Amino acid sequence: MKSQIEKRSVIIAGRRKSISLEEAVWRSVKEIATYRDMTLGALLATIDSTRNEERLSSAIRLFVLDFYRAQIPGHQTEHGAPRDIMSVRAAQPALRAD
Repeated sequence: MKSQIEKRSVIIAGRRKSISLEEAVWRSVKEIATYRDMTLGALLATIDSTRNEERLSSAIRLFVLDFYRAQIPGHQTEHGAPRDIMSVRAAQPALRAD
């Protein structure tokens, strides 16, 4: 099974960035942004501003992984940035039941 990489240009903090991610990761980031009542750009800017030394595409993948892993009862995320981002909407339930 071959993954489909999608390259997109986004503007983060006034700078154009080109990000290559798998189609499933892009879908997940959009879903999380909608769930958090944020624009995609705002979520990406938050991830970008809180990442460590990793590439932005890696930081996004780790954020998505941690977001979904945090839905497991008793699970602790491994990366500080996603936990910080998740706390923005801490008052919301863990998953939306659609």
